Amino acid sequence: MPKTTTCNLILIGLAMLLAGCAGSDVGKFGPYNVSSNGDDKRLMLNGYDPVAYHSVGQHTLGQTTIKAEFDGVTYRFANDANKNEFQKDPGRYLPQFGGFCANGIAYAIPWGGNGDAWKLMDGKLFIFGGQPSKKYFLMDQVANLNLANDYWRSEVKDNNAFIQRYKRLVVRVPHYRTGSELEQAWQRHKAPGSQ
Repeated sequence: MPKTTTCNLILIGLAMLLAGCAGSDVGKFGPYNVSSNGDDKRLMLNGYDPVAYHSVGQHTLGQTTIKAEFDGVTYRFANDANKNEFQKDPGRYLPQFGGFCANGIAYAIPWGGNGDAWKLMDGKLFIFGGQPSKKYFLMDQVANLNLANDYWRSEVKDNNAFIQRYKRLVVRVPHYRTGSELEQAWQRHKAPGSQ
């Protein structure tokens, strides 16, 4: 067996072993990008209100005293009205891809995702790892959204995010591009006459 294949298998095995110790983060709707804050050990969107993205068009921190749990994770809300809206129809407000960076999911890598880097597309909330990830994703929104949806359904949704992340950091998808390659593509994309 080639040396690189053996190293890759060892790394994947170690990731699986460590993930087994960490436990699974998969709920009914897939793995979630959660943080811990105060009493909320599985907090979504870093405490941003999922309804406010839709109702006021901006990321708005929720209050620690106004919250609801859905599928084992906690959401915070800016007010009781937003909490009530969420509880009527949680699916309408859930961030896509478990709140992981949509650009990462286009590479089958569930990692990152900040509640202050986001976009509503077709009434759905997409989170990004930062403004660079967002701009790279939007360079070819249709293709990247198709890739992300396909990888979410086929690889990510029903798996432990830790295992999936390290598997795809070792064994990359065929269309993988590094950050510097994406930045070069962005520079070409925004150049006059390139569109």
